Amino acid sequence: MIDYQPPETAIERVYGDDDILVVNKPAGLLSVPGRIYKDCLVSRLQADFSGVRCVHRLDMETSGLMVLALNKPSQVNLNKQFEQRRVDKRYVARVIGHPEQDSGEINVPLICDWPNRPKQKVDFDGGKTALTHWAVSEREAATTLLDLTPVTGRSHQLRVHLWYMGLPIVADSLYQPAAMDREQIKQIKTIQRKKNRHSLHLHSTLLQLMHPANGAIMTFESAVPF
Repeated sequence: MIDYQPPETAIERVYGDDDILVVNKPAGLLSVPGRIYKDCLVSRLQADFSGVRCVHRLDMETSGLMVLALNKPSQVNLNKQFEQRRVDKRYVARVIGHPEQDSGEINVPLICDWPNRPKQKVDFDGGKTALTHWAVSEREAATTLLDLTPVTGRSHQLRVHLWYMGLPIVADSLYQPAAMDREQIKQIKTIQRKKNRHSLHLHSTLLQLMHPANGAIMTFESAVPF
């Protein structure tokens, strides 16, 4: 069972009209209710938007931009955009270590690790196609900031892909290795204190989509909080 202590901070609303709502989800808050925990982004928004409907999710530990539908036609339209990969999504992550190259892609299939749920794992035989493009934004002493563009939208895709590269995300409760030397641990803890970010260093920083009612291209951006 997860240790669920969601933040009490108000949900930042980035944009809203009669059809869609774009918000910044704080780290530590579920996107939708779980079997045990009902406090989540959607339940909190329902107090002001009774018809709010989820069309995609961010991991509990991930922060950043989410778009929600405010009526059934918008939900259907946005679901299609996500299914057909017409929504541009970009993230920033701080990872432990440094990649040899400055950019590349990770193209390895993923599947649920059922005995260890909610973890996912790489599976070349039974996994579903998963593709992520990445580029170095900044190299730090013990860590690297990466710009990430997921082409597919598998559960935990960015977290598992970066772990597979040998570059786990800072403060990843599921995939950060336990075996780190003392100097690495010290440097990472210093970064966490300095950036005031003790949760997962992964943020949804850009969403670009077509408005479900009029087809206009809309781009939303969120500053990286770490």
